Amino acid sequence: MLKKRDLHDAPVLYELMSHPEVFPYVRHKAASSDEFYFITKQTIEAEDRGELISRTILDEWGQPIGTINLFDVQEGKGFLATWIGQPYFGKGYNQPAKEAFFEELFFHLDIEAIFMKIRRTNQRSMKAALKIPYVSAANEAYPEILSWVNRNEDVYDLFVITKEQYMFHYYGEQEQNEEAMEA
Repeated sequence: MLKKRDLHDAPVLYELMSHPEVFPYVRHKAASSDEFYFITKQTIEAEDRGELISRTILDEWGQPIGTINLFDVQEGKGFLATWIGQPYFGKGYNQPAKEAFFEELFFHLDIEAIFMKIRRTNQRSMKAALKIPYVSAANEAYPEILSWVNRNEDVYDLFVITKEQYMFHYYGEQEQNEEAMEA
């Protein structure tokens, strides 16, 4: 479902990213396939330096359909950014991609908190975030970060997933699954 970013996926991802229903919500926009290739190369290099974590989201046939990223990683915290190509909207890829990514971040990569800044006008992302049972509204709990993300224009709400919240949910799910199997 997820794999490390790869330059070979750039042409397919560029086509998906350039769709008008996707493009406005992509953090690193590209005006051409060559520019997207260059951005992908920079992303891979930034991950090697520990500045971000980026994965390609794959469909069940191993084809790239979007990306999931943790940007601005500092002190075990970063900002989540996900996009999925328009042909894959509403087909159930978003939630499993996030679950796999969160598991990697919290269990293998020493991440302590994942922030999500969501434009108040982006109803699709707002609905997706609110479906996650271990997400908390963070506007009041992290006012300094909210100020920083809205430093140019007050357009974002802030949400957070802490390692503690995620672990509580994860191990609660494991326990429920074990009980169901015993029944």
